[in-house]
Amino acid sequence: MRLSYLSAALGIIAASSGAIASDDVSPRADMTRTTASEESRASVHSWEMPALTVEGRSSGILREEDRIGSYAQPRWTARRRWTEVRSYVIPEGQIEFEYWLIVKEPKDRDATRPVKVQQVYEVEIGLPYRFQIDLYQVYQKTGSSGANELDETKFELRYALADWGKIWANPTLYGEWVAVSGDYDVAEFKLLLCDEIAPRWHWAANLVYEQRLGGDRFISREIKPALAYTVLDEKLSIGAEAKFAWEDVEGDRGNYQREILVGPSIQVRPLPQMHLDASYLMGVTDQSLASKTALILGWEF
Repeated sequence: MRLSYLSAALGIIAASSGAIASDDVSPRADMTRTTASEESRASVHSWEMPALTVEGRSSGILREEDRIGSYAQPRWTARRRWTEVRSYVIPEGQIEFEYWLIVKEPKDRDATRPVKVQQVYEVEIGLPYRFQIDLYQVYQKTGSSGANELDETKFELRYALADWGKIWANPTLYGEWVAVSGDYDVAEFKLLLCDEIAPRWHWAANLVYEQRLGGDRFISREIKPALAYTVLDEKLSIGAEAKFAWEDVEGDRGNYQREILVGPSIQVRPLPQMHLDASYLMGVTDQSLASKTALILGWEF
């Protein structure tokens, strides 16, 4: 009988040990599961991220307006929507490559004022804690026979002040350093604002201060507003952009050259990971360009 009691006790102990092992709730095990979950979330592409439930917000009619990622931001903000105007930051862990083609046509074009064509190659990286870094190389060709040469190398850093919806207009700080080939470097600072007006309607605005760090110490102060309307969810968006700039140089401060550019913009997304943005901005003042045309192809990895 003692042997029977001993066997039963051993059986109970073994069963209990197995249950404990299969349901380990130690801090180490919990931390391992949490880390694995975070890594899985960080590796998900923006178009695959599950929609979040945000308290006080009803589900939208558009998938692109679902809240996603660590910052509970709208899915549409994971892509550059406008060519002239920036907005917020991309989700952490996201990496995107963009190719830009920009054509600047001056008024009264002649041999001394030729068309300038820029090609920009950019990598965007979403970092934790609402940071984002961008790296650019800009090549420029002057006229139809000029050499296509490296003109600028840029480094950009953004920081969103809060998760989406916590502060009005979702303010984001933007700093950029421009290493210019054969000229003085340029520093640029922006305040990025953006939000949703209503379902399908999105807006953004940038306040810009840019200064050349030597020579004539050129300064540009700019306001850039933009508006977009989603025609087809995650497929087609149309809108408009504008640039208002006041530019002067050292020794002639306050005598501004005023540039105003206004025009339509469009975004097409033929694939979930791909976006095409285009704009055609027309000069309004005599001191403006005749037109500025931009085409951007972006691909998320």
